[in-house]
Amino acid sequence: MRVWIDADACPKAAKELVVKFALKRRFEVVLVAGQPQIKPALACVKLIVVPSGPDAADDYLVEHAVPGELVICSDVPLADRLVKKGVAALDPRGKEFDAQNMGERLAVRNLFTDLREQGHMGGGPAAYSERDKQGFANALDRILTRLTRIS
Repeated sequence: MRVWIDADACPKAAKELVVKFALKRRFEVVLVAGQPQIKPALACVKLIVVPSGPDAADDYLVEHAVPGELVICSDVPLADRLVKKGVAALDPRGKEFDAQNMGERLAVRNLFTDLREQGHMGGGPAAYSERDKQGFANALDRILTRLTRIS
């Protein structure tokens, strides 16, 4: 079992939770980033820094993650590519991406992108809260349990 993390955009608290789960459940965590990151000094955690470029980390994740594994990412187009490949995807706030919700998630993402480009919206996502962290932990536990049963 392996859990991949799109490390450039993932909140530190979510990364730390994944590592805690990895130590308890004994799986490998692979951080994929376009820039150097601080990696916990643990054998179960691996860091891969890809060459910089548009979507380089996304392309690496899609190429290397396989069905039965989980990718933590907040990038909706990346999640769509992963779900189409049969890889489980979860955002750091605890919302799972799946075939049933991808169309809606892509449409909402595109709408917000258009609104921002037209100047109707500003800023990025809200700060990562304790509620987000708890929702992520619950969803992570549920998905890891499901994936463990499958393999």
